[in-house]
Order: sequence, then structure tokens, then C-alpha cells
Amino acid sequence: MNWYMAKIVYRIICGDGKHTPQFDEQLRLIEAEDSLHALHKAQSLGQNEQDNFLNQEKALVQWKFINVSELYQVDRLNDGAELYSRIVEDCDADNYVHITNLKAAHLVDRHAGEFVNTI
Repeated sequence: MNWYMAKIVYRIICGDGKHTPQFDEQLRLIEAEDSLHALHKAQSLGQNEQDNFLNQEKALVQWKFINVSELYQVDRLNDGAELYSRIVEDCDADNYVHITNLKAAHLVDRHAGEFVNTI
């Protein structure tokens, strides 16, 4: 068996869909004997995890499976292994760095709180 990383893409539609289009790109680990089986398994997972529910405003929210857009074999699952990389071009470098640091600070706060709760 081999490990693969699949990008499963969903479209999120709220209410009548008259909003900026939203998509959720999920990176999932898939264990399969070969890439064809991994692709099929990832597509099945995407289909099975589609969802419909009512939000707080009682509007229908739909998560519609689009497809699996990327599939990569992961050679080894070891500490620090790169699973995904994406180069971003942003016209406001300072803002990109600022947002990245805000997200990192949020992670530290959240996980430090979780750690304290285990003591």
C-alpha cells in the first residue's frame, strides 16, 4: 500500500447562491495500492462527504463535491515531510506577511490553551 495526498474540491453555496463563489480545497491523505485506486477512493470520499444544512439564518448551505484536482504520491510519512507547496504572488507583500503572522499567533493561542486544559 502507498500513501497519496489528494486535493478534494467542494463548492459552498449559501441560500440562492447570489454571493461571491466559495470553494473549499481540502488536502487529504489517502492509502491505496496505486494512483488509480487512490483517485477513485478520493472521489468517493468527496462524494460521500457532500453536505446540506441550514445555517443560523435558516438559509440552506450546500457543500457540493466538484472533483479531485490534484493527486501526489507521498514517498515517506516522516517528521517534517513536505506534503504540499504552493507559491503565492500577492501585490501587497507587507499585508501578506502580516496576515501570515496573525494566523500563526492565533495557532499559538489556540494550541497553548488546549495544552493548558490537559494539565
